[in-house]
Amino acid sequence: MSQVWTKEKIAARIDHTLLKAEATAGQIITLCEEAILHGFAAVCVNPVFIETVAARLQGTPVKACSVVGFPLGAHATAVKAYEAGLAVQKGAREVDMVIHIGALKAGEHDLVLEDIRAVVAAAGGAVVKVIIEACYLNEQEKRKACEWVLAAGAHYVKTSTGLGAGGATLEDVRLLRQTVGPHLKIKAAGGIRTYEQTVAMLEAGADRIGTSAGVAIVQAAKE
Repeated sequence: MSQVWTKEKIAARIDHTLLKAEATAGQIITLCEEAILHGFAAVCVNPVFIETVAARLQGTPVKACSVVGFPLGAHATAVKAYEAGLAVQKGAREVDMVIHIGALKAGEHDLVLEDIRAVVAAAGGAVVKVIIEACYLNEQEKRKACEWVLAAGAHYVKTSTGLGAGGATLEDVRLLRQTVGPHLKIKAAGGIRTYEQTVAMLEAGADRIGTSAGVAIVQAAKE
């Protein structure tokens, strides 16, 4: 039987997100205020804003989260690792990195593992979520990505950047959950804008939801 997803339960699973190129510092502060008010899990932003976010969220349960190697995943491994380490130094408690998509599709196991492991090491214990950009992968590649994310020591596999050819799908979340079992957490992101979509993703196996529509989603939730 489906559980009742109250405002509080929904909010605790949401990473309140603003990753637009034109985002301003003022908008980021508003994002933080909304996250504190509604009890969201995290505020997820581009690296340039992570210090601002960490300062505003200090003393609250809401976590500061920075993307890394975003949005293409095509940065050199050393650059991703440096970016992750700098974000943590500036207050990030979570890091959402983009996998080396081309290496994954080419089956370059060692290169993908090295890339993720370097970020995990640089993050120094901060939670690392690995964005696989599922819209570009076939089923075998999605399964392989899960296996490699787990082997590299990351904590979550994440469906999408929200800037690729497609976002999260229920089919992908179910496939990822079937593949990783209880060994990895799953973050669904990209195109999730309603309460109904959010509940469906959570019930399909997602642990976190990345969305810029968090306020509207919790306002539509049951008390």
